[in-house]
Amino acid sequence: MNGRLKASGGAVGGGLLVAGTTSDAGKSVVTAGICRWLARQGVRVAPFKAQNMSLNSFVTREGAEIGRAQAMQAAAARVEPTALMNPVLLKPGSDRSSQVVLLGKPVGELSARGYHEGRQEQLLGTVTDCLAELRRTYDAVICEGAGSPAEINLRRTDLVNMGLARAARIPVVVVGDIDRGGVFASFFGTTALLSEEDQALVAGYLVNKFRGDVTLLEPGLEMLRGLTGRRTLGVLPFSHGLGIDEEDGLRVSLRGAVRESVVAPPHGAQVLRVAVCAVPLMSNFTDVDALAAEPGVVVRFVDRAEELADADLVVLPGTRGTVRALQWLRERGLADAVVRRAAEGRPVLGICGGFQMLGERIEDDVESKAGTVDGLGLLPVRVRFAAEKTLARPAGEALGEPVTGYEIHHGVAEVTGGDEAFMSDGQGRSLDGCRAGSVWGTHWHGSLESDGFRRAFLRRVAADAGRAFVPAPDTAFAALREEQLDRLGDLIEEHADTGALLRLIEEGVPEGLPFVPPGAP
Repeated sequence: MNGRLKASGGAVGGGLLVAGTTSDAGKSVVTAGICRWLARQGVRVAPFKAQNMSLNSFVTREGAEIGRAQAMQAAAARVEPTALMNPVLLKPGSDRSSQVVLLGKPVGELSARGYHEGRQEQLLGTVTDCLAELRRTYDAVICEGAGSPAEINLRRTDLVNMGLARAARIPVVVVGDIDRGGVFASFFGTTALLSEEDQALVAGYLVNKFRGDVTLLEPGLEMLRGLTGRRTLGVLPFSHGLGIDEEDGLRVSLRGAVRESVVAPPHGAQVLRVAVCAVPLMSNFTDVDALAAEPGVVVRFVDRAEELADADLVVLPGTRGTVRALQWLRERGLADAVVRRAAEGRPVLGICGGFQMLGERIEDDVESKAGTVDGLGLLPVRVRFAAEKTLARPAGEALGEPVTGYEIHHGVAEVTGGDEAFMSDGQGRSLDGCRAGSVWGTHWHGSLESDGFRRAFLRRVAADAGRAFVPAPDTAFAALREEQLDRLGDLIEEHADTGALLRLIEEGVPEGLPFVPPGAP
């Protein structure tokens, strides 16, 4: 694939923006699928999302924090993720404010109004510079939009949808979720609410999550083309388990949800039941995906004390609001239930914010500004919140197995005792976390993706829980992730007009795309 040439004569890679009629229309999945399809063709491709609102984040090798969806899209592209791929990350602390992470580092807390009325507009130059650098480095950059490009109340300061497309002069493909219904109206309405200049960049549509006979859909697609002058470039079928790491921890209601897991039967005689407390502002709940990938492990999210009764392992996950989550546990009776479990010798695991909640004391003048708060007292740990965020990609050993992870936290833990360190350097020196009885805690996200460690940990949990559960000896989480990304690439290759997509990426915005009235108000 040859890069197109800028007017100045410098080589620049092709680009495409994947927008959506709504949040959760499938932008992340389609972006990852296009990245994997292109990578398999030998194209040097990178993902990009100018601005991401997410409580699920990841740490790059250079110590930058970006959205996990962009890290997964980079894996789909078979490249190392960098801060350039997600220059602006917003981490909600409430419905009205977020921590702003710029080029991988936190720069402050802003209200939604303060961000949209000032800061966002100032960031457009940073965003376009990052995209330009990626386009100089790669043959193609596949950009993901956010929400809908037709959010007319926010268009003036937009830097992730049509604002980005206009600034970079890249074509736009709009994805619609037909499983929700109303996809034709959504495509037409999205286009018709854009200004003439924005509409000139909208090159076509992709239908996502279609069930049934596609020939029944085709007359509607032709009518849509007649109304808008734009083709539908693919009808992607509905398929379970194809989502990549979720972005919006505020929006998704997780109560009672069971994580996608393999269909294989348990390797041992019994299953292992894992209950994850769905705390407010839950972050990096993808940590439990590796547990759900194990045959015979059933993972569900809960918010009631009685739902912990039959669990073999209770997980307190990460959270953007440790003190708030601790209060929520107490209000709902979950804190008392977890304490009773520990007294009975039944397994509990805390990850990051969950680890902090299991300790004796939390001093927080940074996140909640609540001062000193008592923890659950199940681990000999005292936590002090520091102004500077820890961002790291550690490696070590746990339960005699190698383990890697990533750290994203303001809380600094002082471990004052316990039966053993959780993560060590292999020479007996503690790196992170601790264990006290059947209660475990660590700041390391992603540690359960280390296959040997995960199996060793599950064996300990099964023994403590009295379960005849045996982890399968051959579950390879990284391989399962790769299979999932290949399935996304297959989805694009088999059900999208790849020739048309490639022309858009290589040749840019088509000429003569018609205007659909009434346009932006």
